[in-house]
Amino acid sequence: MSFNWTEYLALAQQLAGKAKISATQESRLRSAISRAYYAAFIQARNHLRDRDGLAILRKSTHDYVINQFKNSPESVRQDVGRILKRLRSNRNRADYDDKVASLPELTKQTIKLAAKLIAKLQGL
Repeated sequence: MSFNWTEYLALAQQLAGKAKISATQESRLRSAISRAYYAAFIQARNHLRDRDGLAILRKSTHDYVINQFKNSPESVRQDVGRILKRLRSNRNRADYDDKVASLPELTKQTIKLAAKLIAKLQGL
């Protein structure tokens, strides 16, 4: 069965404390994947901006940040880029695909990867 995209509205209302009905587990898991990606992405973006002194443009920001890490000569930074690319792929699946296979497992993996990426950034 395809995901009912209006469930995101129910989740938004629930998160805002204005829900009339409870959000579904699927909408919560999809949202968790998206939030985990953005937690990691913003940490990576801010690292480039604040620690590396790079100007971050709004156009193609996600690709730019991923590529800055992936194309680094340092293996840890390359790992950050690879993980971030995978997280983005997971987020795109959760945010755009009508059907996502093994969603609970994908959610667990995504959260674990996001935590790993953030830990790597803190070690740089």
